[in-house]
Formats: sequence, C-alpha cells, structure tokens
Amino acid sequence: MKKNVTTKKSLLALMLALMLIFTACSSGEATDKTVNSAAGNETSNESSASSDILYIGMTNAPASFNVINTADIAGRWVQRFMYDSLLTMPTTTTFEPGLADSFETEDDQNFTIKLNEKAVWSDGTPVTADDVVFTLNYIANPEVETARGTNIAMLEGTTAAGKLEEGLTEIPDLVAVDDKTVTLKTKNPVDPAYIKEFLGFELMMLPKHIVESIPAKEYGNSDACNNPTVTSGPYTFVQYQNGSYVELAANPDYYKGEPELKKVFIKIMNGTNLVTEFQSGGIHMAAGGGIGVVPVQDLDILRNDPNIQVDANPGFNSQFMLINNTKYNQKLRQALAYGINRQLIVDNLLKGEGEVLSSVYALASPYMNEDLKPIEYNPEKAKELLAESGFDTSQEIKLIVPIGNKVREQSANLIEQDLEAIGLKVTQTTLDFPTVMATVKTHDFDMCLMGFGYTVEPDMSTYYASTGSMNFGQINDAHLDELIEKGTSLTSFEERKAVYDEFQQYMQDNTFILGLYSDYQIAAKNKILNGGITSYWSGSLADIQNWNLNGAQ
Repeated sequence: MKKNVTTKKSLLALMLALMLIFTACSSGEATDKTVNSAAGNETSNESSASSDILYIGMTNAPASFNVINTADIAGRWVQRFMYDSLLTMPTTTTFEPGLADSFETEDDQNFTIKLNEKAVWSDGTPVTADDVVFTLNYIANPEVETARGTNIAMLEGTTAAGKLEEGLTEIPDLVAVDDKTVTLKTKNPVDPAYIKEFLGFELMMLPKHIVESIPAKEYGNSDACNNPTVTSGPYTFVQYQNGSYVELAANPDYYKGEPELKKVFIKIMNGTNLVTEFQSGGIHMAAGGGIGVVPVQDLDILRNDPNIQVDANPGFNSQFMLINNTKYNQKLRQALAYGINRQLIVDNLLKGEGEVLSSVYALASPYMNEDLKPIEYNPEKAKELLAESGFDTSQEIKLIVPIGNKVREQSANLIEQDLEAIGLKVTQTTLDFPTVMATVKTHDFDMCLMGFGYTVEPDMSTYYASTGSMNFGQINDAHLDELIEKGTSLTSFEERKAVYDEFQQYMQDNTFILGLYSDYQIAAKNKILNGGITSYWSGSLADIQNWNLNGAQ
C-alpha cells in the first residue's frame, strides 16, 4: 500500500512537471506569434492581447524619417510619434503647448517662444533654445535639402522658398535669449494662427548636439536621420522592417509623462488586410488620413462589428492628378477637367463618402470658396479643348498610380477609360509610394495620382508657388505667385478669405493641378482603445501619452 502511494505521488509529480513544461512552451509560442503578427507574418488575436502594446494599421509605407525633408503624409505621421513640435493642434482652431509652453506676440511681427523646462531629448540632453534656432537656420541653409522651407518663409531674412537671402549666414532677429527663450521676427505682420500652425505645429525640432556634426548635404542619408536614436517625442525609434512595420517604444523621460502604452507597432498592409486584421484583433486602429484607408466597400463590415467604432468626417486630405505643366498646356489641362467623370468616382467608388473638388480646398477648410462649383463632366467640351490644345494624340501619356489606396487604384481605371474616350492614349504605371515620391521629385513624369495632406492654414506655397519645395508639377505662374504672397501678408481672416477665393478660381481656370475628390476621413478603432484618430486627423496624436487599452468592449 505504501508503495502504491509513493508511485501515485511520483506520477503526480511527473504530470505537474510536464504541465509546467507545456505551459512554458505555450507562453513562448504566444510571444513568438505576437512578434510575428507585428511583423505582418501572421494574423492572430494574440497580437493585440497585451494591455500596453498598440497595433496600428497603415496602407502607405513611410518614405522617410527625415523631419525636415519628408514630403509624404505617412512619413510625417510616423515622425510625430518620435519628434515633438513647439505646439500641438488638437482641433482646427486651437493650439496647445508642445515643446513650447507659450508662443506669443504683441504686434503680430515679433514673437517670443518659451520652452518647457522639463523637455529633454531621449539621451537626457535638455531641449533648449539653441535647438530651435539651429533647426530654423538649418532649414534656411541653402545647402540643406528640405521640404519645409515655406514653413519659415515668413521670417525676416528668408526668400520665398525659405532659404537665406544672399549674403546672410543665419536668420536675423532669431535669437536664443536664454536656454528656454527664443525670439524671432517676421518680414511683415502676420496672422498669428499662420505662424503658429506653419512654424509652431508643422515643424518638428532637430537635436543640435547630434545634427550639427553631420555635413549638411549628408544628413538625409545619415544614420541619425534614418535610424534616429535621439528624439524628443513620446516614443523612441526601435526598428523599421521596410514595407512591413515600424516598431516604437515608450520614452520613459517624456516631459508630458511616460506613455501608458509601452510599445507601438505600425503595421503596413493593404486595405483588405486592414479590415481582416480589425476583425481578428490584429490591430487596434487604422491610421486614417489617407494613409490607413479602410476600403469604402468594407466599411459596413466594420460598422456592423460591435467591437469597432467607425466615424466619418470631412477632411483636409484630398486626391489630385498631378500634371507636368512643362509638357501640357492650359487647354489640354482643361480638357482633362471636363473629360473625367469625378462624380462617378465619388458615387461608385466612395459610395458617397466624399466630395468632388472644385479647386484645391475641401469642405473642411474654412477658406473653401463655396461659390465655386466643380467643373462638370462634359466629354464633348473636353474634345473641343483637346483639339484647340494642338496636342498630338498619338503620343502616349503615362499615368503613375501609387499602390495601397484601393479607391485611388480603382479610380485610375475610370480615369484611363474617360481620357481614352476623348481621344487620349493613356498607360498606367503602378509603383509603391516611396518610388512615386522619388519619381515626382525629379519631375520625370507625365501625370500622377497623388494625395495631399493640407493644413487649416490656407497657404499653398509649398505645392503651387514657383519656388515651392513640393511643386512637383513645375507650376510657374507670376500671378499665382502674387496671390500666394498676398495671402500670407494679410492678418485678418476676411481679407485673406477674399484673396484665397480668387486663388481657387485662378487655380480652376488654369488647372495647374486637377482636383479629383476628397474622401471623408474614416476613423476606425477597437472600442478598448481610449484614444485614436479624431475629427481633425493631423492633430490626433496631441495626447497620445494618455492613450490606453482600458476601454469597455
């Protein structure tokens, strides 16, 4: 009997040992599944099981992490996790402290910026006034390649392109008064909202102690730029698996408080997989804003899921056809406007979740010219204009289409059919987004479908001024430049609105670029997420340090 008891105890001990081994193996498997799912290799509910890891779906890969030269909105959005701007902009009409506690003026021309006393770079170095002065002067340096020049073009001593005037080595009246105070001066009095958005919110600051030792022409290709280890934002860079995911970690020394979510995986996938990942629990939210696009035909799937919250709002991001203005004259560009059935795109592809653009501003903009109606679809008028243009219709027009945004890809087919119906010969070329950006920057293209993420501030000089850093279509029109300059020189909304109304009419009359549609911004998230995309997409990350996964499901 005693022997039987001993045997039973031995068997029990063996069983317990086997259970522990099995449990340990299972735990390891779950961890591996979580990492693999983050990398986009597996779809699993376990990928979102942790209460402090956020998984985000994004359909466009970031083209760059260069905060002063990234033109794509996907790259800019990812950067905001890592780098802070002087101000945040949680709504279209409000500015709140970022690296700066205050950004004030008494005369709309001389501004004083007071920095947060607790703000430090992720290596522990304090964020100082020298960093701000260095960043602005760095952008203005003629040797530095940047897409942010027009963000500082209002400052005294800079050209319309935001570069230093000849003979200057630094921006005059840009002064580090002390470690936490900066003063600067604009060329003329400006609307405070203009400089607060363009310079205060749109610019992210560089760490002087890291960047100053890198030759100006080499920064874009440097490790400090592409694998940044010294940043100022709520999250720090861990790794980027090209075309798969970006991994970020919470910054424990963040001046607004350590983020509640300790890791962020931004997973890059197509729209169909975005919906599948939502359903399986593989992601908590879509990036929105044209870079994390839920296919409109799948919206009802998410809307009918009790665990998912879906909101649709008019947005500032819009889809355009870039036109190489050096190849195609005004008559031909106008023929494109009459020849493409843009309302069909909105009705059939967007299922009504959007609007046809009359010019360059969408409904969300307070500066939209409400009296200006979109050019109506009229293929006969298009044929007349095409004939007047003198264009050789035997020439092939190459239309570049970025992959990732399903509606945009589908719209390309409709556009091709419409243009061929009026007598043009069109061939599509599909490319990934980073390749598209590299191509349009060289101006080596005919036409290209592209989404732009506009600001509340109506200044469009970056895109349409002859000196604009993102003037991909090579627009060069003296009157347009005059309107752009006049719009930035006024300080009241009413005066500026009148100028921008004229600007929109002139843009439509000349069709320097063809506005296609603005799709409503779809904000989709799992209800366990407290946080996520708001009605003003660009400002959605203002309080990301407070986001958590403690919501009710």
